[in-house]
Amino acid sequence: MTTGFTEKKRWLFLGLPFTFTTYDIKENLLTIRSGLLKKTENDCYMYKVQDVELVTSLGERIFGIGTVVCYTGDVTHPKLELTHIKNAKAVKDYILEASEQARMRRRTLNTLDIGAQAEEMDED
Repeated sequence: MTTGFTEKKRWLFLGLPFTFTTYDIKENLLTIRSGLLKKTENDCYMYKVQDVELVTSLGERIFGIGTVVCYTGDVTHPKLELTHIKNAKAVKDYILEASEQARMRRRTLNTLDIGAQAEEMDED
């Protein structure tokens, strides 16, 4: 497995990296840095990433870029979008694998609420 990715947000037109947003994807942490005058840095731990989606419009496919959408349990960004990046498929696969490995290391369990009520449990 790769040690991580650093990608820049690109313009859809020609896929040129003339924006001020950088995505740094590491084994345990996903960091989004943006801004020129007012800098913003947002982090999300990999174990919080629950699902990953790759979206590529026709324009993105023409210029060899894509958008990776991460659905997380993070409070500040429940839906992280890594917009118009190169190597989008490889980044998506890396995030999926790294998030699973991070959950295994932390022994984190995702639970699913299937609608069972406490009152129903008492009746049994």
